[in-house]
Amino acid sequence: MAASDDRGRLPDAQGLAAAARAAVGEAGGGKRGLPPIHLWNPPFCGDMDIEIRRDGSWHYMKSPIGRAPLVRLFSTILLRDADDDYYLVTPVEKVRIRVVDAPFLVVAAEIEGEGEAQVIRFRTNVEDEFTLDADHPLRVEIDPVTGEPSPYVRVRDRLDALINRAVFYELVNAAVEGAVGELGVWSAGRFWSLGRLDGTAAGDAA
Repeated sequence: MAASDDRGRLPDAQGLAAAARAAVGEAGGGKRGLPPIHLWNPPFCGDMDIEIRRDGSWHYMKSPIGRAPLVRLFSTILLRDADDDYYLVTPVEKVRIRVVDAPFLVVAAEIEGEGEAQVIRFRTNVEDEFTLDADHPLRVEIDPVTGEPSPYVRVRDRLDALINRAVFYELVNAAVEGAVGELGVWSAGRFWSLGRLDGTAAGDAA
């Protein structure tokens, strides 16, 4: 990873965490405990050796970050920029990190009601909670080689969560058949496709 550019010294994880705590505290947490990162325009400081793996775990310099509050803190200052790269930002610095797949992982679902009145709520590994609805849409991608589905749901802004296998099975168990051979679930008055009955993704040719 690049050490830094000429605009300043690359902060370490401890320094970044301190800056993030100060920024979050000054912002008062905002909606769902999120600081107003969309209002910040800090300079880019370089690449930091932080990686979010497909299982939702965070690693710093190839070692897992085991402190859940620290992971939660970092998750609140995570940004996916227009270049589709991921950054941790504070009011005074911006560092690029690696994300293997999606930055978050859905680890639990609560299904209430049935039919078109059904509502599905998700919880992520960093304690974000939200309803499957127009602001938090679901999509399923099918691996062209293995045929395995990868279901994703939008958490906020341009940040997605991969739905873990156990939760996806819950959705499949609650699924009903929709139009043109699609299997899916209802939530917030909308039918969300989990794929076609022939195993292809929604919208794919049979």
